[in-house]
Amino acid sequence: MKKLLLASAVTITMVGGAQASEHSGTYDFDTEGDHQFITFKISHLGYSWLYGRFNEFDGQFVYDAENPENSSVEVTVDTSSVDSNHGERDKHLREEDFLYVSEYPEATFKSKRVEVDDEGEADIIGDLTLRGVTKEITLDVEMLGHGDDPWGGYRMGFEAGTEFKLSDFGIPMDLGKASETVEMIISVEGIRQ
Repeated sequence: MKKLLLASAVTITMVGGAQASEHSGTYDFDTEGDHQFITFKISHLGYSWLYGRFNEFDGQFVYDAENPENSSVEVTVDTSSVDSNHGERDKHLREEDFLYVSEYPEATFKSKRVEVDDEGEADIIGDLTLRGVTKEITLDVEMLGHGDDPWGGYRMGFEAGTEFKLSDFGIPMDLGKASETVEMIISVEGIRQ
């Protein structure tokens, strides 16, 4: 899923810095319009896929069109908002076996650096704090688009993906080798401030 982070980086060389940097700025996630998703996928015993999402999260990203490596993102997730479309399972996911939301009601991600290769593909490297454990993870990022919206604002959207082992974040539930790793997909639309 590693794609072009900043399609506009090519635009910079074609139309000049002044025009290309027009979309630089600080963007708040569109929580009001709910144009954002954090979803996850994990194998259930190796027999099927379990999908879910977090319904409540917020964040902000800073985008620097002229120097994409200076861009950044921060996200805060309400872990109690986990939703796997099954009430009893969600209750279990909130308990000590998994997210332990009574003790750790939030998960956070804070970028440390952005790496863009010669082909314009990008990774965002940062600290994920989940269940009280902080580890560095890498997000493979794709810019989906940017431009004016019908309400007089300016928007930009990204999709990112990562995967990690549950045990890396102290999640004690062991459902076997097939269920050790969770895949996360994050899709956000930001409104420039």
